[in-house]
Amino acid sequence: MSPQNRRPTDGAATGDTATRVVISYPSDLSTWGRDKLDGSPFRAYLRKTLGRVETGQVTEQFTGVGCCGDTLDVPLRIESVEGGARVTESTAIEYAVRDSCGVEGGWRVQSAGEPTE
Repeated sequence: MSPQNRRPTDGAATGDTATRVVISYPSDLSTWGRDKLDGSPFRAYLRKTLGRVETGQVTEQFTGVGCCGDTLDVPLRIESVEGGARVTESTAIEYAVRDSCGVEGGWRVQSAGEPTE
């Protein structure tokens, strides 16, 4: 097959693919919120929606409402990117903890208080 008729291999087509991305979340994120971030569904969601990223970029991500809570948007910050800049299904996602930022979340719909752990 001639070079002009060849389709690029996955490696050539994804030369700008990030191999690993480290994303930080605030230290005051509840245990429930951390569990949501660390779950397979949320990691898959990030791989499909982040697109191109760069160090220092901040994105607010909706993590869910739980069984009876309010919405929880978490500010996630890209701490480092290895390889290219495009996050794909093959990109490894790791988390780091950064300083607190007053993120709130909990069971406000049915409770006056909110669990933080």
